[in-house]
Amino acid sequence: MKTALLVIDMQNDYLYEKRMKRFAYDTAGLVGRVNGLIRRYSEAGEDVLYIRHIIQNLPTNRLLFGYSLAGTEGAALYGGLEVVSEHVFDKLVGDALSNRALRAFIGQRGYDRLHLCGLDECGCVAATALGAKKRGLEAEILRDGTATVLDGHKVARTREKLRRAGVRYI
Repeated sequence: MKTALLVIDMQNDYLYEKRMKRFAYDTAGLVGRVNGLIRRYSEAGEDVLYIRHIIQNLPTNRLLFGYSLAGTEGAALYGGLEVVSEHVFDKLVGDALSNRALRAFIGQRGYDRLHLCGLDECGCVAATALGAKKRGLEAEILRDGTATVLDGHKVARTREKLRRAGVRYI
């Protein structure tokens, strides 16, 4: 199987010191683990793809969301993240595979398995894993390279949904 590593939503607005309080991730720990994965996959000759969640920078979205707004410092990849490729894809919804250019890239490279890490385990990582399964790709979530700010009950429900869909944690 040909595998690619997808690094999902490791952006300033979720990780840097100016982030909203609700994004209470352990930045140092998560970034350290994800950077380790990036190095491992890159050294093994696997492609590393970066996914950014981008919200249109409109007045209503600035009020409703206030994060990941197109063209802002907060929407950029986190400064402490190791970037080893130019493969950066933007998404407007949780499932990164909603991006046609990303799907085309995956098809051109012949990937049949995606390893996922980043943010949030119960949000965009889960949505991308389910999107991969729906499109006939294997999806595995790298447990050590993900994080969530949700409570244990919601995490358990999400993990069960993923398990039923055939998504594995490794």
